Amino acid sequence: MEDDPLIIAGRRFRSRLMVGTGKFPSAAALSAALAGSGAEIVTVALRRVDLAKPEQDSIMPVLDPSRYLILPNTSGARSADEAVRLARLARAMGLPPWVKLELTPEPRYLLPDPIETLKAAEKLIKEGFVVLPYIQADPILAKRLEEIGTATVMPLGSPIGSNRGLKTKEMLRIIIEQAKVPVVVDAGLGAPSHAAEAMEMGADAVLVNTALADAEDHGMMARAFALAVEAGRQGYLAGLGPARETAAASSPLTGFLE
Repeated sequence: MEDDPLIIAGRRFRSRLMVGTGKFPSAAALSAALAGSGAEIVTVALRRVDLAKPEQDSIMPVLDPSRYLILPNTSGARSADEAVRLARLARAMGLPPWVKLELTPEPRYLLPDPIETLKAAEKLIKEGFVVLPYIQADPILAKRLEEIGTATVMPLGSPIGSNRGLKTKEMLRIIIEQAKVPVVVDAGLGAPSHAAEAMEMGADAVLVNTALADAEDHGMMARAFALAVEAGRQGYLAGLGPARETAAASSPLTGFLE
């Protein structure tokens, strides 16, 4: 929304929905998802960018840098040193000095490594990168990353690609309460309702990939997520009523027809 921008590292964005580019069956499917989402920040795993590919098989022609902030991510990195090398490579390729820091050495659940993430973030910030770290929903780690200068924190809702929704809800509440940088809920959001729930909790943005790539209609699902993000944000700003253990009448029980 124009009057409620998302601000990251001093840059303003209208959309609070970020989109990943992995797993789509074709560049056309990705293009439909981007159009439906209204996203302005798009993450790209450097391991998927092959400049030698024929243009029709590459995702790069879909990603207009005048329209999107292309956010390289270090997906596949298993150590801080490897993540730093990937970020430097992205900058050398002419991409903006922004990086989604993603370190997942554990292969089954792809959980982010907190120690290596903190080490890599420190190095990258010293080199002038705008760092958006993907982390487990750990309030202590989120605060440490904020203190060293990351532009956001990006805690997971559930494991990458699981579509299971907000399984870390209680820890997310603490992170959101304590954060002084934008909180982006990243990973595991499988339905628009999951995105709306994250935004209603006070998250500043969400990032979605698998849910869009898995959909039968990529563009329609992306639009559904965009609407859910906007509805959740407006619900949060409006002020949600308290949950109650017992019933509370919505109409007065006295004073009828007076």
